[in-house]
Amino acid sequence: MATDSRALRCLVTGATGYIGGRLAPELLAAGHSVRCLARSPGKLRDHLWAGRVEVVRGDVTDRDSVRAALEGTDVAYYLVHALGSGSGFEEADRRAAGLFGEAARAAGVRRIVYLGGLTPEGVPERELSPHLRSRAEVGRILMASGVPTAALRAAVIIGSGSASFEMLRYLTERLPAMVTPSWVSTRTQPIAVRDVLRLLHPWSAQRSAADERDAELSRNSWISSIDHSGSSSTLRSRCSAVRSR
Repeated sequence: MATDSRALRCLVTGATGYIGGRLAPELLAAGHSVRCLARSPGKLRDHLWAGRVEVVRGDVTDRDSVRAALEGTDVAYYLVHALGSGSGFEEADRRAAGLFGEAARAAGVRRIVYLGGLTPEGVPERELSPHLRSRAEVGRILMASGVPTAALRAAVIIGSGSASFEMLRYLTERLPAMVTPSWVSTRTQPIAVRDVLRLLHPWSAQRSAADERDAELSRNSWISSIDHSGSSSTLRSRCSAVRSR
């Protein structure tokens, strides 16, 4: 990625996760300074880029650590969710997003970039899964924070190391045959992790001080391939790739 002479101070939450851990070095390579908010900073130690970022120990549900992480930040990437925290994850997500948006506005952050989930067109939110419903709600909360927000929505993200890719790899390489569940016929729009990173990064380059304060610059956009294939199609493609080795 080419270096951008307009260096920004970027905060990456979820830097120990799949997307955040790949976004941080991309931002560094573009000439931006990067700060990471992490509950367990030790998990970043093995990354080659770890010595080039500032790390703040904390959590998006902790007001003091969020304020410290956002201080002096131009662009804040919100790449976390509370799905694995138990049955109360929707309330935890709601509270964290509200706190983050409030703190970002107080700190003078110029843009929030949020990566959420792609929801089926025409399906009422009340009929979505709790996970997708929560991701949509978090996007709305951040967009209502008063800070210009880019809420990007992706479906299945495919790349080495991603949960989706590793599940497909495991199924197709370990099982000679399988009886597939009904969800494999669900239509989806996979997207490569490299494309996700490419789409996340341009938001760091927006620097118009006057325009970025305009709430109209908050966007809610879907990002995915144009292929509306079912999971069964993805499985077949992976099987073909394995057989051709």
